Amino acid sequence: MGGSTEARALEDEISCLESQLAAAYNKLKSIDASEPFVPPSTLQTSPALLLLSDSALPLGSFAFSSGLESYLAHHPAPKSPPIEPFLSLALQTLATTNLPYLLSAYRDPSLLQELDDTLDACILCHVAKRASAAQGRALLTVWERAFRATVDASLVSTNALANISAKMKKLPSATPQGAAALEMPVVGHFAPVWAVVTQALGISIRDSAYVFLLNHAKAVLSAAVRASVVGPYQAQAVLGSGWMRAEIEVLMQANWHVAIEDAGQDINQVRMVKWLTHSPKK
Repeated sequence: MGGSTEARALEDEISCLESQLAAAYNKLKSIDASEPFVPPSTLQTSPALLLLSDSALPLGSFAFSSGLESYLAHHPAPKSPPIEPFLSLALQTLATTNLPYLLSAYRDPSLLQELDDTLDACILCHVAKRASAAQGRALLTVWERAFRATVDASLVSTNALANISAKMKKLPSATPQGAAALEMPVVGHFAPVWAVVTQALGISIRDSAYVFLLNHAKAVLSAAVRASVVGPYQAQAVLGSGWMRAEIEVLMQANWHVAIEDAGQDINQVRMVKWLTHSPKK
């Protein structure tokens, strides 16, 4: 008699728990239904932006150390120096010298060739000039083979990219004699080409500038990993840190309204004198 009463009590308890579980499950379904499915086309982040920020994008960015090898050679130490000071200087250099060209090209894509020619004349370091040209040409190739077919051909940015690509493909032998001297040289530097490509793909100017600087930070940290300055996990920690985001946003704000005529990096006179007086004599 007592055993049957106990069994009935357990059955009633199980029935009560099942009712509570069913009620909780229905409540969960109602919460999920209140958050409608958002298709990828309406997400704030552009799919094209995700592709351009991918480290696997074939631009050759990781073939250059951005001066890290020279920095390490001039800072001998028992342990590798922290990467943040160099990374900050590398981003500052890129932002003050290239970001004004990127912003100008984004705001007026029809000036792409003119900005490319001006930037080519202003880059004094032949290594940096070669790296910028190589990455810009690689991005133009990615644009033509992967993105161009998905974009409206009547856009000003699309026409600007088509014009500069056609001129870069033109063989010297096909140019009439004397005409080459009248045309501006076409190099295809990375910053203005990046700007016009992102503008054609509908990426905002802020996202374009931010990812441009972030990708440079990725390239520098990749070189630091190869040089055993940092490990791969530490490199990802730096990229995902609040310091990195703040560093990029400060540089963007400082150079947002800088004209290309004022683009350039300031060097502290005291630091310059110290470098000249302490540099090894040949």
